[in-house]
Amino acid sequence: MAAPASGQGKTTISVGLMAALRATGRTVGAAKVGPDYIDPGYHALATGRPSRNLDAVLTSPGLIGPLLRRAAEVPTPADVTVVEGVMGLFDGRLGTDGFGSSGWVAAHTRTPVLLVVDISHLANTVGPLVSGLAAADPGVQVAGVILNKAGSSRHADEARRAVERTGIPVVGVIPRDVGLHVPSRHLGLVPVDEHDRAAAALHTVAGVVADHVDLDLVLTLAGTAPELGCPAWDPATAVGSAGAARSTSGAPVVAVSGGRVFTFRYPETAELLRAAGCRVEFFDPVTDQALPAGTSALYLGGGFPEVHAAALSHNRSLRSQIRAAVDAGMPTVAECAGLLYLADTLDGRPMTGALAATGAMHPRLVLGYRDARLATDSVLGPAGTTVTGHEFHRTRVTPSAGTDPAWLLSYDGSPAAPDGFATDPAGVGRASLVASYLHVAWAGHAHLATSFADAARDFAGTEVPVPMAAAEPPAPLDPAVADPLHHHGDEEVADDLVDLAVNVRVATPPAWLAARLREGVGQLAAYPDVHAARWAIAQRHGVDEHRVLLTAGADEAFTLIARSGLTTRPAVVHPQFTEPEAALRRAGHTVERIMLRADDDFTLTDETLSCATQSTADLIVVGNPTNPTGVLHPRAALERLTGPDRLLVVDEAFLDAVPGERESFLRGTQRDDVIVVRSLTKTWGLAGLRIGYVIAAPLVVDRLRAAQQHWPVSTLAAEAVLAVCTGPARAEAGRAAAQQLVQRDHLARRLDAIGVLAIPGAAPFVLARPGAGVRELLRDNGFAVRRCDTFPGLDASWVRIAARDLVTTDALVTSLQSVLRPAEEAAHV
Repeated sequence: MAAPASGQGKTTISVGLMAALRATGRTVGAAKVGPDYIDPGYHALATGRPSRNLDAVLTSPGLIGPLLRRAAEVPTPADVTVVEGVMGLFDGRLGTDGFGSSGWVAAHTRTPVLLVVDISHLANTVGPLVSGLAAADPGVQVAGVILNKAGSSRHADEARRAVERTGIPVVGVIPRDVGLHVPSRHLGLVPVDEHDRAAAALHTVAGVVADHVDLDLVLTLAGTAPELGCPAWDPATAVGSAGAARSTSGAPVVAVSGGRVFTFRYPETAELLRAAGCRVEFFDPVTDQALPAGTSALYLGGGFPEVHAAALSHNRSLRSQIRAAVDAGMPTVAECAGLLYLADTLDGRPMTGALAATGAMHPRLVLGYRDARLATDSVLGPAGTTVTGHEFHRTRVTPSAGTDPAWLLSYDGSPAAPDGFATDPAGVGRASLVASYLHVAWAGHAHLATSFADAARDFAGTEVPVPMAAAEPPAPLDPAVADPLHHHGDEEVADDLVDLAVNVRVATPPAWLAARLREGVGQLAAYPDVHAARWAIAQRHGVDEHRVLLTAGADEAFTLIARSGLTTRPAVVHPQFTEPEAALRRAGHTVERIMLRADDDFTLTDETLSCATQSTADLIVVGNPTNPTGVLHPRAALERLTGPDRLLVVDEAFLDAVPGERESFLRGTQRDDVIVVRSLTKTWGLAGLRIGYVIAAPLVVDRLRAAQQHWPVSTLAAEAVLAVCTGPARAEAGRAAAQQLVQRDHLARRLDAIGVLAIPGAAPFVLARPGAGVRELLRDNGFAVRRCDTFPGLDASWVRIAARDLVTTDALVTSLQSVLRPAEEAAHV
């Protein structure tokens, strides 16, 4: 699977093809050209087996065929193997005329090529493009083409005819906007282990490929590949007879970093260590509070610690143990992310402190192959040992090298320069720690595995001092809040805390939205005009424009309702966001409280509804889903709260975080006795901009507008409304809602697994009951969660926890376990 250039959709379609073929009952192998780690993770998800990197630069030309054969034969023989290319078809190592490129690998292994071509900005021209690529190298067989992002059937037909005139078949045509979306970040796609909805996204992609690609023709083309005239790569053969001898003299444990943060490693690394007589145990630096029992060596691979620095930092017990192990001389290899994890700090967050260095994000990407030579004797071999590796990072460490560097690096003929750190903290006479940004494919340098295995065996049995945790006084309970109704989650947050107290989905608006707002700054000289924004909201929900009132956030809406003369006998269903009651009280109203019970999971039971319908209230406020309980009430139940001469106010501030916005009063027939309050700040990271809206009967809207001051909604807020009501923005919001549901369910499951009550709900947060005093202890561990004793009907034993990415949730639960364990042990005693 190749392409004319990067960004054509090659990875998405390759992974979709793998999954679609597997869905037909076939066993599918996978491989990736080049040094990529992230794409093979998606391959493994699609095929259920390891993906192999085919990189002639990092290993050797002679290993490409054997590694491809291993992809096709291990763990079981595959019916078909899909090899995803890299960049453009003939893009290889710079300065080598395409050595190691997708085309080079295809020619070297005589593998037919399917070209993926993005035709979103061309049509007939795709024919000459494909023809030129097919004729560029007689050793490369372009066997078929998949056209991607066709805008219409007419567009697709034009491009198809252009390709078929070359004599090369079109295997499939993928329409534009069919839901193919995999999130990315600064080093490419989000790794599969961090992608909250990876399996669901893969299912979608596989379905699209199955619907639009001729799988039978793909298999026919794959069947034209001749037999590989080489045996499969074998780790036991690679380490040689010495490896077999070593395997009889004990099996030292090599602990390999894994989990959702450390996902960058080649499968051959662990395979070689096992072949060299080691037992490989994986551990998660976020959730595991200790290294595997009997650990004799550490391999810390690559990943995204810069994204999850807070989660890594809060696992204090493991950080301390790793620091003690490295100081005791435990053989340790750290590549890229491992280097950052061993530093003193990463973006200001404490790491293990095993290296006197600091790490931080940097605006420039470092990417490329490196010729490397060990600068000193170490656990990887004697000084002067040479390898070829690669770098791929957007962080920097200061200093970049220690007094004794790990490697001397050069590239493109540059002079060798010191890089990384080689330290001998225990004074054993050689560096026990080798840490740098360099990634090395051990499949091409099996001697590294045998040397490291020898070092692990030598260290086995060495006693590592157990770090003593500093005694800390119990955290004092926070004093009672003077005015509970005016306490909000932002008051829980501090710079040194992971924010799980505020329910804004993203820390900053998406780049496209931020750019739109920056453009809007040029309009600030004029007074705000919100007519277009109001019309956009009306179109968004299919209501008459006269039913829409824009407000400075949902809070202003509650103030307007309280001051507009719409009520004299208001009631609020609790536990509930406190601002509606606060606004009603500020307006001089006496507020009746309708209380929901924990025993009923804070749902509207028949008993509660019966009592509410008998209330004399002329206005009832209820949240849906309710903050802080997260409960999504059925619309039919809420309709029972309406009545003659009574308005129902439904706070739907979090309903756009519910997939499909089910149970909304904005779906279907509009009721004149219901006021819906919405917010746009939670999903889009706009809490500081203050934008929300009310949808109600025109007469109600007129009353609210009469109570509103002039120009309450700014020009930029109105611009944000226009931006987020577009089709692409709504599609992004839908994906975000599905992602948040996965995150919420993961949080609820993890809490349940450690015995913490979590209320069933549908909001992007969870109401949990870990016990009084736990919130304060979590603050000591670096996590801010929302106190709930300020909500009527709840006490200090409850907390509200925002659902974040899976790594952050796992770190929070690990911290919560450490907080709860002493209490459980004391209760047991």
